[in-house]
Amino acid sequence: MRRIYALIALAGCAVTEPPLPPHIEDTCGAAEFADLIGQKATALETTLLLGPVRIIRPGDAVTMDFQPNRINFIIDVNETIRMIDCG
Repeated sequence: MRRIYALIALAGCAVTEPPLPPHIEDTCGAAEFADLIGQKATALETTLLLGPVRIIRPGDAVTMDFQPNRINFIIDVNETIRMIDCG
């Protein structure tokens, strides 16, 4: 009986790997604009952007809705384009 308790106790100590984040496909065409990463946000003023676009700066309120065809441009505190993704 003690062995059963020991096995139950050890089972609770098992280490599990955290789940991997889901692979997000480029559903919005973000890869097309990858050359803008590292440039100033003003570069967006001369770029033709068709479809839904969201520009996110530090401190901006952002909705949690996911729109796979929307391009998100994440701007850092230095007004530089830090990341581009879909959603």
